[in-house]
Amino acid sequence: MTAAPTGGQYHLRHAGPDGVVEAVVTEVAAGIRELRVAGFDLTEPFPVSEQPPGANGIVLAPWPNRVAGGVWVLDGKRQQLDVSEPKYGNASHGLLRFAPYRVVDQTESSVLQEATIHPQHGWPFTLETRVHHELVDDGIRITHEVVNRSGVRAPFAIGAHPYLRAGDTPAEDLVVTLDAATAFTVDDKRIPNGSEPVEGTGVDLRAGRRAGDSDLDTAYTDITPDAEGVRRTTMHGPEGDGVELWQDASFPYVQVFTSREFPRGDGTGLAVAVEPMTAPANALNSGEGLRWLEPDESWTGTWGIRRVWS
Repeated sequence: MTAAPTGGQYHLRHAGPDGVVEAVVTEVAAGIRELRVAGFDLTEPFPVSEQPPGANGIVLAPWPNRVAGGVWVLDGKRQQLDVSEPKYGNASHGLLRFAPYRVVDQTESSVLQEATIHPQHGWPFTLETRVHHELVDDGIRITHEVVNRSGVRAPFAIGAHPYLRAGDTPAEDLVVTLDAATAFTVDDKRIPNGSEPVEGTGVDLRAGRRAGDSDLDTAYTDITPDAEGVRRTTMHGPEGDGVELWQDASFPYVQVFTSREFPRGDGTGLAVAVEPMTAPANALNSGEGLRWLEPDESWTGTWGIRRVWS
């Protein structure tokens, strides 16, 4: 039997009040391969025989998005990460994209996985990372933990890369809503070179914007939280049913990406990634959102995906 490119498959199930919640979490990259509530898909599924298209569902650590040229400076010394995005010449989506995670604990409705980031090209630190996927009544809650085992201060940032879906509604017809006041601008290598108010721009999602009319690969900040400090991005279909990605205060940034090269049957089509992040692209150079942990210090952050009914 041919092994799955994403390794072991952890099938989770939870009987919620509005129907069964199901998910498949992968060994490689601790990714979400499937997620649905009462048969209503909340993420874009992909076959077990394939790699995650467009980094679908994976964890991004110890940085999300891009590092310009794969180069950053630590204590005056140039660090060269392996370039993993040849198109733009950047180091992209961290160091665990193709790494297997170990299972620490598993129940019918949850799985706790861990992976160690060891020193390597351009990265002289050791970080222990854990990811806990837990099904809840309306979706899934994901908790990340990072512990510095380096013996010296170490930087990090965390993200995730789910492509959201609202049942059978075509992605083109989904309305994306995000109450964020500021978006990052980028250069021709997709590296941030500034930020600007979204007012009057084509990336303003505060009143909702149809995905099919959008061309986004945009990071947002200054996201208005609710009374509990949670930031929310929603996608609704014409009938009102939809999906929401929420993130706690540990994740003050989100990237929205409208990919028109997502595999669809015999061709490609539109899919929308909503990526919670603790820091924007190139944080190892800019320092924005970058966190530093003292030896043996830990950090925890949480985000999730839930079904929204009309």
